[in-house]
Amino acid sequence: MKSWKSIIWAVMLSAVLPLGLVYWHTSLLTCLLLGFWVAAVLAFSFVYNRRHYEEELRIQENTLQLAANRTLNHHRHDWMNDLQVLYGYIQLGKPDKSKQCVERIKERIALDSRIAKLGVPSLVFYLQSFRTNRSSLELDIQVEEGLNLEDKLSSDTGSELTSVIMQTVRAYQYSGITPQGETRRLQLSFSQEGKDVLISFTGEGTEGHPELLQGQIYNIVQGKIMKAEQVQPAKGYVKLRLPLEM
Repeated sequence: MKSWKSIIWAVMLSAVLPLGLVYWHTSLLTCLLLGFWVAAVLAFSFVYNRRHYEEELRIQENTLQLAANRTLNHHRHDWMNDLQVLYGYIQLGKPDKSKQCVERIKERIALDSRIAKLGVPSLVFYLQSFRTNRSSLELDIQVEEGLNLEDKLSSDTGSELTSVIMQTVRAYQYSGITPQGETRRLQLSFSQEGKDVLISFTGEGTEGHPELLQGQIYNIVQGKIMKAEQVQPAKGYVKLRLPLEM
């Protein structure tokens, strides 16, 4: 980024040379030279900027594709494990265990469906891909049946919702104390109350640094449409309220 900006500034500052010639000896030739030089600088800057942003877009698309592939591979791996366990129970002739396994699979399918129906692409992708990230925090997601935000939130509000949730999850991740090799659990729940959506975060046990978590939560929602309705960091509990139809 710094190298790209340095090149642009160097090209723009090169116009000082013909400008100095005009100042030192004003003539039709030096004025024409200055005009052509400025035009060339502007053209170069435009082309270079466009190529730079195209390259940035290509990198972002490639990163998104890699993240999507990781998510798909992770889900495929989970499904294969479930099917292998189910097949093992069937081979061993354990119908009760087989039924329990099928029920777990049905619950996961139903949860994935409810997450997808939230209707905010950035949020759905984040929730579905969270498990693929190596993290000391395990996210237990719950979504109220029938909750759909697609036609109730503007694009900007949906992006803000995703950003607040991501930052809050990160705050939980780094505010607690986790013994080496162990994983903390955070329950993230979505429900509707009247014309508002409630997003609840419930940490496992008590937080190692409750004051830090509380300060981070208030900083995250400051100036946002979403408000912190209830913050009890010592108990690992935070509830956020988002008005619908924004």
